Amino acid sequence: MSTLNHFDENGQAHMVDVGEKSESHRIAVASGRITMKPETLELIRSGGAKKGDVLGVARIAAIQGAKRTPDLIPLSHPIAITRVAIEFATAPESSSITCRATVETVGRTGVEMEALTAVSAGLLTIYDMVKAADRGMIIDRIQLLEKRGGKSGDFVAP
Repeated sequence: MSTLNHFDENGQAHMVDVGEKSESHRIAVASGRITMKPETLELIRSGGAKKGDVLGVARIAAIQGAKRTPDLIPLSHPIAITRVAIEFATAPESSSITCRATVETVGRTGVEMEALTAVSAGLLTIYDMVKAADRGMIIDRIQLLEKRGGKSGDFVAP
């Protein structure tokens, strides 16, 4: 278990000690997708959803998700996020919406979990806001696209 840093030498879960790490600028980018019926996508794009501006609310939910990550992921550190940017892209050809989250901090640990949580919260909010029109939506492809900074170096998804 030496490569899994959330376990001690006895295999017990613990919060990683980042006290000795130096602070650095860290960035993580994650994305995910929600696929729906074409008429549901058009409802969102036209602003006709009964609950209001779906993507506007989902953007706020995604930002809130990034900020609340330590409340949801038990071993993540509370960190001072310096920036969260959320982008939505609609794709009529696949009847889907992609959410992309960029999260930044200057700190001792990365923001990968914050970016992934932001994407998840944003996509779940879209589902919640239009589920009355389409309960068969599929959320998938939630992944880390890249991370920069920190001891482990940079990562870019293939």
